[in-house]
This record gives sequence, C-alpha cells and structure tokens, in this order.
Amino acid sequence: MKFDLAIIGGGPAGYNAAEKAASNGLKTVLFEKKYIGGVCLNEGCIPTKTLLYSAKTLDSIKAASKYGITIDAEPSFDLTKIIARKDKVVKKLTAGVSYKLSANGVTVVQNTATILGEKEGLIQISSEGKTYEVSYLLISTGSETVIPPIKGLSETEYWTSKEALESKELPKSLAIIGGGVIGIEFASFFNSMGVEVNVIEMLPEILGAMDKETSAMLRSDYAKRGVKFHLNTKVIEVTAKGVTVEKNGKSENIGADKVLVSVGRRAIVKDLGLESLNIELHRGGIKVNEYMQTNHPKVYAAGDVTGFSLLAHTAIREGEVAISHILGEEDRMSYKAIPGVVYTNPEIAGVGKTEEELKAEGQPFRVLKLPMAYAGRFVAENETGNGLCKIIVDESERIIGCHMLGNPVSEIIVLAAVAIDNGDTVEKFRKHVYPHPTVSEIIHETLFS
Repeated sequence: MKFDLAIIGGGPAGYNAAEKAASNGLKTVLFEKKYIGGVCLNEGCIPTKTLLYSAKTLDSIKAASKYGITIDAEPSFDLTKIIARKDKVVKKLTAGVSYKLSANGVTVVQNTATILGEKEGLIQISSEGKTYEVSYLLISTGSETVIPPIKGLSETEYWTSKEALESKELPKSLAIIGGGVIGIEFASFFNSMGVEVNVIEMLPEILGAMDKETSAMLRSDYAKRGVKFHLNTKVIEVTAKGVTVEKNGKSENIGADKVLVSVGRRAIVKDLGLESLNIELHRGGIKVNEYMQTNHPKVYAAGDVTGFSLLAHTAIREGEVAISHILGEEDRMSYKAIPGVVYTNPEIAGVGKTEEELKAEGQPFRVLKLPMAYAGRFVAENETGNGLCKIIVDESERIIGCHMLGNPVSEIIVLAAVAIDNGDTVEKFRKHVYPHPTVSEIIHETLFS
C-alpha cells in the first residue's frame, strides 16, 4: 500500500489536487470519510446557489410587469421540486468529480484516515484497518459549522446550513443568527419564498470584512423587501419560540418558528493524528508557507483547514500550489486578489483592499465609483436599483481594490482581480476594449470617473 501522495479530504482542494497529481504521474490515494466534493459541492456552494437561482427566477417573474410582460396569475412555487432539482444538480456534479478522479487513476478510499507518524522516510496513514505508506501528504479536511455556546440552543431543534438546504417545508418565520455570507444568502432565499426573516448580527454591519458601503446598500435593499436586521445585537437565549437578544443593555424577544445558526466555520484539525508528525497550528488552522507546506517538509495543507481564506476557489488554488511544489514546479500562493461573492439578488462582490482596511492601515488611496446604471446593458436588464461599482487605487494609480453591487457582478469581478494581481494601473486598464453592450463596461466607465 505504497503511494507517492496521500490526500486526506475530498473537497475542492483535495479532489482538484488529486487530479493534478495523478495526471502528472504521482501515484495518488484520496481519503474522504463522507462524500466526494466536500461541503462545497454537497452542503454549501452548489446546493445553495441552486436554491438561490430558483428564488431569483421567482423574483424575476414577480417583477415581469416592469419589463412589459403580463402574468395573469400570481406566481407560485413547489418547494419539494426546488429541493429535488437541487439534489439532482449535486448528484450530477459529484458523479462528474468521481469520474474525473477515476479517469486519472486516483485511488479513492471512502473512510476515515488517521496519521500514524513517519517510518523510514515514509508517512504512515491508517484507514479501514490498513496502513498506507506515502512519500507526501496533503491535508485538506475542510471546516465545520461553529455552534456558539448560547443558552438554550442545545435544547432547541435549530438549523445549520445543512438542515436549511434539506427542509421541504417552509417555516412561517426564521431567525438567522449571524449576518455573514451564509446568513445573508439564506435570508435572501427565504425572503423570496415569503418567509418572515430576522437577521441578528453582533457587528455594526452585515457581511463582515466586505466593503461597508455596498454591504449597507444590499442590507437596505432587503430591508425594503421585509427582512428585519438587528445590528450590534447579541443573542442571549434560544427557545422553541424564538430568540432573546440584547442591544444597548435592553433585551428583546424575536419570535421565530425556526432558528438558523450561521456564525462562521472553523478548520477541522482534531482526530487526524497531526501530533504524530508535530504539525504546527496557527489560529485554529494548520500553519503553512507560500508553497502550502507545513513545518514538516513532506506535509502540505490546503483549503479551509488552514483557517485563513474559507472559500472554495481559494482552496482549489492552494491545492494546485501544493502539488506544483511537490512536482518541483515554480509556484506560490498569493492572497491579494481573491474575489468574494455573495449570491443574493442583487449580487455583491469584492476583491482586494477595502476602504476600511486601508484607513486602519493608514495607507493613502483614492476611490473611483459610479452607479451601475452607467452601463447600458445594466439599465436594459435591471429595473430595480442602481447598484454600484467602486474601484480603489493607491498613490501610484495601481488598482488595489474593487467592490460591486448589482447583477451579474459575480461574473465580472474577476476582471478587477486580474488587474490587481498584475499590478495594473488605471491608465493601463483603461486601454482594454470591452464588448458593448455588457455590464462589464462599468469597470471601464468607472476608471474614467
């Protein structure tokens, strides 16, 4: 049972790394204790976006009259069919991943793996009562939902994102604890489905470290649709009837048929046997260098398990970098241009530095911004809201940040990411020719504002 490489964890970091390693001649074994595709494909990114697309379609039908389309009957939906379609999409994609692994010759072991230590220069891994000997190890065990120590929560039948994705019945009211990306996406979906939604967030604004101006604009949009936001608010107790919160020293009861907990995720590092190789941890995750290498020269880590950037696309790139280093290829990880997207309706996206970060660092910067309505295609396709495109440049006029609100910014934020990664200046990026009419032209227009 000897392999060149073992990968523990079959999420985006793990399965993509396995494909690259095997296709480059490394005899590879991939251990996954639950399901191939990880949380992203089975309980996160893909199923959530599938539900959100159904919600967006419903929103579009409701707004049809603004585009000159008459709908005679009130639009309705079948939640069971929406969930069934979500399951079909997930099944199709997981089957595709499994096929690619098989086609590349990756040995897949669907069971728990434990690191035993090192013997004669080979790392020992135990699974299903068998011992595997490997030259290199990539740990990509991902993350898990954080359950906060709130009074009454353990005695209440609450939801995490997993249960929210599986439910075939809608609650009449929903209290969401946490106004981060996961919480806001679920607020968007359930609001479109007609559920009364309350979002409770301890910070002054939703969406954590994302740009505050676009976050506030998104919050305002959803407040107009009936979502109630409780900022600077702490949850002190949960019961079957709802939650008790505290703000400015005053307590309030928020009634809810169901409570969704979405306060964040943490790296899965327990019970892996990391101590057998003396793997160093940092801030709850595995500490790595720019090559995704741990303090052990033959052990790498990628994805959420590093506890740094808990995004699927970051995980994929980190896995690529790790395999490149094992193969002796020049490659290193950079985090300066990692896009973040919230798939609400409208979408919000950002990459690079925010105004808040730069002010805290005392760094000089200049902001260029325009309403999305400056792009003709946006006006043609969006009758609700003007949106915003904000570009941040440094003293040398290099593009260092971009933050956008409006559809479909998830598809065009990568243009700004490329500019930031390449260190492009405003003058250089102005010279690119954009197809007309497209929403992406807003980046070009903003550079001239």
